Amino acid sequence: MTDTAHRPQALTVGEPRASDRVASLLAEMTLDEKLAQLVGWWVDQGAENVAPMQGEMATSGDYVEATRHGLGHLTRVYGTRPVDPVERASWLWREQRRLRDETRLGIPALVHEECLTGLAAWQAATFPTPLAWGASFDPELVERMARLIGGSMRDLGVHQGLAPVLDVIRDTRWGRVDECIAEDPYVVGTIGTAYVKGLQAAGVHATLKHFVGYSTSAAGRNHAPAQVGPRFVEDVLLPPFEMAVLDGGVRSVMNSYAEIDGVPVAGTPSYLTDVLRRRWGFDGVVVSDYFSVAFLQVMHAVAADRGEAAALALEAGIDVELPTGDAYLEPLAERVRAGEVDEALVDRAVLRVLAEKEELGLLDETFETPPPTSIDLDSAEHRAVARRLADESVVVLTNDGVLPLVRGAAAAGADAGAGAAAGPASVAVVGPNGDSAEALMGCYSFVNHVLAHHPGVPLGIELPTVAESLRAELSMADVVVEAGCDVEGDDRSRIAAAVDAARGAEVAVVVVGDRAGLFGRGTVGEGNDVESLELPGVQRELVEAVVATGTPTVMVVLSGRPYAIGWAVSGAGAPAAVVQAFFPGEEGGAAVAGVLTGSVEPSGHLPVSLPRSAGAQPFSYLHPVLGGPSEVTSADSTPVLPFGHGLSYTSWRRSDLVVDSAEVPAGGSFVASVTVANTGDRPGTDLVQLYAHDVVGSVTRPVAQLLGYARVALDPGQEARVSFRVPTTRLALSDRQHRRVVEPGDVELWVGGSCAERETEAAVRLTGDAYPVTIADERIVGVEIATSPGG
Repeated sequence: MTDTAHRPQALTVGEPRASDRVASLLAEMTLDEKLAQLVGWWVDQGAENVAPMQGEMATSGDYVEATRHGLGHLTRVYGTRPVDPVERASWLWREQRRLRDETRLGIPALVHEECLTGLAAWQAATFPTPLAWGASFDPELVERMARLIGGSMRDLGVHQGLAPVLDVIRDTRWGRVDECIAEDPYVVGTIGTAYVKGLQAAGVHATLKHFVGYSTSAAGRNHAPAQVGPRFVEDVLLPPFEMAVLDGGVRSVMNSYAEIDGVPVAGTPSYLTDVLRRRWGFDGVVVSDYFSVAFLQVMHAVAADRGEAAALALEAGIDVELPTGDAYLEPLAERVRAGEVDEALVDRAVLRVLAEKEELGLLDETFETPPPTSIDLDSAEHRAVARRLADESVVVLTNDGVLPLVRGAAAAGADAGAGAAAGPASVAVVGPNGDSAEALMGCYSFVNHVLAHHPGVPLGIELPTVAESLRAELSMADVVVEAGCDVEGDDRSRIAAAVDAARGAEVAVVVVGDRAGLFGRGTVGEGNDVESLELPGVQRELVEAVVATGTPTVMVVLSGRPYAIGWAVSGAGAPAAVVQAFFPGEEGGAAVAGVLTGSVEPSGHLPVSLPRSAGAQPFSYLHPVLGGPSEVTSADSTPVLPFGHGLSYTSWRRSDLVVDSAEVPAGGSFVASVTVANTGDRPGTDLVQLYAHDVVGSVTRPVAQLLGYARVALDPGQEARVSFRVPTTRLALSDRQHRRVVEPGDVELWVGGSCAERETEAAVRLTGDAYPVTIADERIVGVEIATSPGG
């Protein structure tokens, strides 16, 4: 392949909107000064690997010399190694002053950090992982969390956060499932958009990841090809990003590492320019995922060298190369000077970067005031939100009545002493995650992402484990702890001690699951893809041995993915209860303990189907008829538990689903209302889930599709009327001509405890001609809740 095959064409789209000031600044810049604005510099790039192929890819050199023309981004100055945040903030302030005073144009650098589970910095709060956000089904709380994260970042001089992840889960073998929100695009979109709004309300630009197709890699292998068609991209993968752009006003987007049908996203304008900018009107900045520009050469082999990779990426629409300037500095400069790359492409990207810096106030910042000498990154408010989100995300999968462990007044919030008196006298906490702080946090938490490389450094935040939290909840009980085994490996030598502990207790709580890490260091996380969905190591043997003692056993799974635990959900050897917690963060131990004892009413629901087996992957509840079990195949993909499943300690009745009009024009909207009642004797929160099935379509339609959802808290005997205002665009599809339309026809509606339960049903007919969907159409379902007095 010759270089001329990749020579960019003249600019036709995506011209940035720039102020006179920014345009004037660009006119002053030399080519070297322009390119300096399009790259990052990783100050601590020699630290342990926290990015794919960091050791092979990261450049080195003299930092002051490398920044003599200015700098676009400073890469992870807090998030690469443990640094004192106050000291590093002071260093960063001095460095920004140097860039302001000692470079010709005086343009400060934009500072970016990871912030998926909170700011990835030492001593910063660690919130639940995104899969737990999905389990909470609470966008408002996620927005509040993101605002706190953004506030911490601004306090430290950080301007851009590399979150949220809007990849739709398709294959739970993929290691990065814990970074994702759900398998449903609408849940991903609503919760992800809430995160964007919260972070940006604090003055920090959010960055959507990973645009687009990353989570559809073959067999769940990281960076593997995505063999998906354009209709699937349009109808499943793009909607969350569209919502975050159009409804959230996001200011930054990061490309996906993926290739789609053989074409790397980083090397084609089809997505980053044609969809993102031309169709949606995005006028922010596109940054590369780390090293993805160079990967066009070294991984995808669609470029002969770094210069050709730079030309491809720049034309595709990547404005900034992160984390370093492997391709956008000398290799790109050579091509521009040789006339092989139109400098107008460089100018387009520089205008976007300068406009972002102007929007963030960096062009006016004088750095006269030094940063504060005391910064609290884990305040009481941080911990309160972390606790509430963890509480809402814990999912009770099964329960034969053993839970809650504490009965009566204590469950309604009495003091710990009263609670202990009503609970078991002895509890055995066994399993490798029972007394592990690291087991509470995801791959992109600072503790697992960075501190794992620094074993002598303290955690920097309080991280009470499940065992410690149970001791606090059950202060009068004898709580015995035995690991039994490790998360990984085949060492069975400690199972006997765990069995003895369980045999001598009233209740056994077996805490199993994952250990998050990077690239083989752990069982889940970036690069930790799996071929089996069985619990890692010998953890299943441990659970079965404890259950065999006859002691009532509760299995708690702390994990970053759902596992194939059908054996624990039902059958002769199943535990009395199973509880799922997706890496619930720094307050997760207390949240799990609260749910077990009953001081917290469980309200989490599965944001992803509980898989039958690895062989049933990829799977989504959004499948057409032939995507599920049928008479034409002996393989059964039915999940062990469906999307939306989650138990509480009270009982619910959903009834009287009605639609305000039996017929609605395609392109219009309708209101579906349902009554939900708390029919038990405890307060609780129900997740009201409205589903639909488009009976006949021009293309195959899913057997169930979530239209809208709402959390409804009710006291015993209380009921509420929940009304969903549904724009029919929620039923849009890409027709046979790949036009995004709402088609006329009959639609079944239902509400139930999951996608598989039709507790109350209704129907609506969409009339008229097929309606072409535009970006001006509504995407969000409105919800109104009218609550009646308790009975």
